[in-house]
Amino acid sequence: MTTMPAVSECSVDGCGYNHDGCHAFAITVAGSDGSADCGTFIPLARKGGLDKVVAQVGACQRADCSFNNNLECSATGVRIGAGTGSAGANCLTYQPA
Repeated sequence: MTTMPAVSECSVDGCGYNHDGCHAFAITVAGSDGSADCGTFIPLARKGGLDKVVAQVGACQRADCSFNNNLECSATGVRIGAGTGSAGANCLTYQPA
């Protein structure tokens, strides 16, 4: 079984999955131009997700990222932070190939 990279940090206060760390089971890195968006970002005050912090990268749609290997993230871990433009959250580990 392949081990997926963990979401090692999330500093996005307005996400329903972020309360003392990302509580989503897995995130999707998405977007098409510029920075890579966290496609799992949900702008809610209500907090949800799993009780235990286990967040990992489930899929990466950014084929232009140097860590993207057959749509899977090969980074050792990813950091999620405040988004730019219309994005609420970005993958800060994203590096264009």
